[in-house]
Amino acid sequence: MRRKPAPDFDLPDQDGHPRSLKSYRGRWVVLFFYPYDKSLNCIRQSCNFRDEYRTIAQFGNAEVIGINRGSVNNHKNFTEKYNLPFPILSDMGHKITSLYGAWRSNSAKVYDRPFGTRRNTYLIDPDGNIAKEFLSIDPKTHVEEVISALQSLQSSASTKTA
Repeated sequence: MRRKPAPDFDLPDQDGHPRSLKSYRGRWVVLFFYPYDKSLNCIRQSCNFRDEYRTIAQFGNAEVIGINRGSVNNHKNFTEKYNLPFPILSDMGHKITSLYGAWRSNSAKVYDRPFGTRRNTYLIDPDGNIAKEFLSIDPKTHVEEVISALQSLQSSASTKTA
């Protein structure tokens, strides 16, 4: 099955440094979108990625990247407070979030909010293609699903090249 290219991005991280997807070529990327820096489920989701960061990094030197529409300053406070070892990117205009289909428009109300970021995750292969999508995830169990999928995807990729 042919994979579709992941939309590239050039967004500032929590320190204001620009990050682009193309700079991660040759590595697996776990790209997760989340609504807010301060909500319980967003904290749970981010901290679960933090707690399993070393395990995830074992798979093809994978990198974890979070994105939402919060400011660089909000993301700086968030990463420092919860000791997040991965970048959180600011997409204030939600352009990249929209390109990935993770933006909820005014017509799609969830939790009485007319718009915002969906809780989606995308596994991007070393060639820059979307290998797997997780849509509307459960933050309590999601990281285990990501680890399992990375293991499976890399296992199938190694048997194809062998």
